[in-house]
Amino acid sequence: MRIRPRTPADLDACVEALAQVQAADRYPVDWPADPGAWLTPAGLTSAWIAVDAGGAVHGHVGLGADAEITRLFVTPAARGQGLAARLLDTVRAAVRTPLKLEVSAEGQAAIAFYERTGWRRVATTRADWLDSTGEPAVVHHYVTP
Repeated sequence: MRIRPRTPADLDACVEALAQVQAADRYPVDWPADPGAWLTPAGLTSAWIAVDAGGAVHGHVGLGADAEITRLFVTPAARGQGLAARLLDTVRAAVRTPLKLEVSAEGQAAIAFYERTGWRRVATTRADWLDSTGEPAVVHHYVTP
């Protein structure tokens, strides 16, 4: 797998990869009306993708203006290959400031990954969006190790 900057031409393939993730993990909890726009939130400064030799997208990560990691995912078929770590390493190499991210308490695999790789939880809050139970989501806030 190769990691490279996302281009506008990649957006449809990113949406396809996101659909695989949503079907497997319910991330995002609710499928967005415009998934391309969801992958390109306000304040996004950069995004990278993981692509296989055939050009299929298997991973994605975005970076917001406030050094916040956003829209990180790896397709179910590509898990276990270290892609999430490689995507995060790509962001760290591009940005020399501390990074932060938020993760829903329902994302147990993501939480385990972040904590295993040294991210430090600094806060827990309630979100203004609903989790899979229909309650305001519990969100954990992390900073880079």
